Amino acid sequence: MNPFPALFILVVFPSVFKGIQGDMCSVLPRDLNIEEGSDAEITCQTSCVRGKVFWTLDNTRVDDGQSTSNSTHTVLTLKNFSRSRATIQCNSAFTGRVLGGTIVTAYPKPTNLSCILHYDNETNGGVPDLFTCEWDLSALEINYTVLCSSCSHQIELCHSQEASCTRDYYDIDDVITYGSYYSVVVRAESVLETFSDPYGFRPLKITKITQPEVNITAVDDHIWVFWKIRSYLSAYLYLCQVTYVKVHVVLHDGTPEDDSRTQENFGRSFLLNERNLTVENLESCSNYTFAVRCALEGAPWSDWSQEKTIQVKLKKSDFKPRLWRKITASQTNGVRTVHAMWTKIPSECPEKFTYTIKQTPYNKDVTGGNDGTSLCGRSVCEVNQEAHWIELAVFRNELPLVEDSVYVPAAAESLPGVTDIQTSTVGGVIVVSWNAPLQEVSGYVIDYTHNGNQFYWKETHYTNATLSDLLDKKPYDITVTPLLDDKTGRGTQARQVCSRVGEPGSVTITQVHPNDKSTYVEWGVKSQEACSGIVVNYTVYYSATEGPQLNVTVDGTKRDIVLKGLNPETQYSIYVKAAALTGSTKSKERFFETKRFDSKLGVVLGVSGSIVIALVLVVGLFCALQYKRFMEKPVPNPSHSSLALWPSATDKKAFYNPSESLCAKVHTEEVQTTSTDLLTSGCSDDPDINQTGEQSDRAVTPASDVQNEDLVNPVNVNDQSSDVECKKLLSSVNSLSTPYWSQSPVETGRTKQYSRAPVQQQEKTAPLTVYVTLDMFEQGQSR
Repeated sequence: MNPFPALFILVVFPSVFKGIQGDMCSVLPRDLNIEEGSDAEITCQTSCVRGKVFWTLDNTRVDDGQSTSNSTHTVLTLKNFSRSRATIQCNSAFTGRVLGGTIVTAYPKPTNLSCILHYDNETNGGVPDLFTCEWDLSALEINYTVLCSSCSHQIELCHSQEASCTRDYYDIDDVITYGSYYSVVVRAESVLETFSDPYGFRPLKITKITQPEVNITAVDDHIWVFWKIRSYLSAYLYLCQVTYVKVHVVLHDGTPEDDSRTQENFGRSFLLNERNLTVENLESCSNYTFAVRCALEGAPWSDWSQEKTIQVKLKKSDFKPRLWRKITASQTNGVRTVHAMWTKIPSECPEKFTYTIKQTPYNKDVTGGNDGTSLCGRSVCEVNQEAHWIELAVFRNELPLVEDSVYVPAAAESLPGVTDIQTSTVGGVIVVSWNAPLQEVSGYVIDYTHNGNQFYWKETHYTNATLSDLLDKKPYDITVTPLLDDKTGRGTQARQVCSRVGEPGSVTITQVHPNDKSTYVEWGVKSQEACSGIVVNYTVYYSATEGPQLNVTVDGTKRDIVLKGLNPETQYSIYVKAAALTGSTKSKERFFETKRFDSKLGVVLGVSGSIVIALVLVVGLFCALQYKRFMEKPVPNPSHSSLALWPSATDKKAFYNPSESLCAKVHTEEVQTTSTDLLTSGCSDDPDINQTGEQSDRAVTPASDVQNEDLVNPVNVNDQSSDVECKKLLSSVNSLSTPYWSQSPVETGRTKQYSRAPVQQQEKTAPLTVYVTLDMFEQGQSR
């Protein structure tokens, strides 16, 4: 390595560093304080640096046109500097190195200086009490002094640490006098002393007079305003301003709410003898608030006077009663009722108003003493079939105010009328249209009512009208009447139309009859309003306690439904919703619980049980009746019966009684015997009985082939062989277990005894028919 270059560096650099330190660059002045809005010059020494320099203001390069340069210095000029504080730096254009810098601070000066002469008390008059100056300055900790700069020497008029100061005028009235011109400035003292721009004035032009005293009066159709100025300077020319404000008071439960105000101002110059004003073109019966302020010509305005409020009277030009009438159909006596209606005076008008209605015949005799005019009731007149005039007179404080009249056509008068009236409702507004009559008309009147007692009306020149401010969901009767020059045409009534069709009536579930798997539901709709919507359909919503909501929809003509597919012993909730084109309503929610079994099962069981019980009762009753009949039936006593022999078939027929029941008949019994003697002979061990035959009667009839033969008288036979045969016969008969053989003999009434005759036995004997009669009753007992 060569040692000479290293030695050169060590020698040269200390020499260069020493030259730089000896020729250091600087920026002057340092920490510059200036007045806000003034100009500032800053110098940078450039002999220490090669090439040009440039300036920066708060690190922002300044336009080179704002600086001038020579070989040793560069000067920066800042015009109308308004920043409160800024850093200025001088920089080398070759290396960009900062050569030096300074801080510039600008202190504001007072601006917008103004002064007035005014009064401490607004009720005072004479010379003003105070001299006050005001200015704009937001800096703090500054001492201000108002100086009279136009005086022979600067006089301090007042001191303050705020942006205004006040001095009693009596202390400086020898310095500032009326009739001269003065100039004042404000000095602001802090780090830097600044001054405001001069403010020049004449004392008369800065005098603020006291507020005037104001009185207002309402006179018929205008307001009269009067005011008074208390200042002794009243000999000068004044400019006064009267302001009036219409107060819109919205009443809510009798309490005024926020006022909506519209203000109109106007100014006018007034001389000494002109301190009043007549204000016209105000709205009738409206409240207005008035205030007045005045000023000397070219001087500040006084404060506004205390506000005075007054109500404007009803102006005759603002009120037109516009009388109209409604004619009802003729009564049986030919009298027509006319309801008069007119534009009401606003209730806000405070005065007392009265009305009179009278009727006058159209063809009245003006030359006669009585023209037929008569007063009507409050708003109802009764007229006959002729044409009439209805006249209205309005009085204010018992003095006539306005009048109007309307024509009532005769009942038989032929008049033009409108045709084809159409009505429709849109958003609570009724739109009416019609076709004009062929005859030319001057306009139309539309009268309408919702109850037949309270009428409304409006006038139009077109063949359509819009009726607003209607009662909600009310039916309206509308009549359109054309107006002629001095008469009226025939009124034509439109069909009744509702101001708005509302929701359907209220829905009420009337019946719920649950079964095990179905439920019958019935409901009704009750409308409280005449303009309820027509139901299009009903939707029944139902759901179990823990289950999805289901629904069934039916048309608007049905009022019941059977819900199927339900679960037994389950609680359900249900409600019905009625839907119309204009809205919907729904019933209250109702609950029911399905049954465990079908209710029809109980009915079937009940009916079946009833039938069984009825059958049992019928059978039991029948058996009881049969038993009773059986018990009441007399039992035959064999001891009361008798055995006899009919001589012929004729006797047998006579014995039969057809009136007896079938059960009471005595039937014959055929007995096979060997001889008639077996029956006629006595079969007793007692010979006396057999011989006498007095204790019994015996009758034997022959067979049919021998019925015409004579009766054979029995003959007593003592033959032992016959007794044996009789005993044999008795034993054979006894084998039949019949009781009639043990009966007691009954006297038959026969006294003739028959003797036995021997009868020879034949080998073959024909069968005999024996008739047995039984006496069922004891003697003396009826049958």
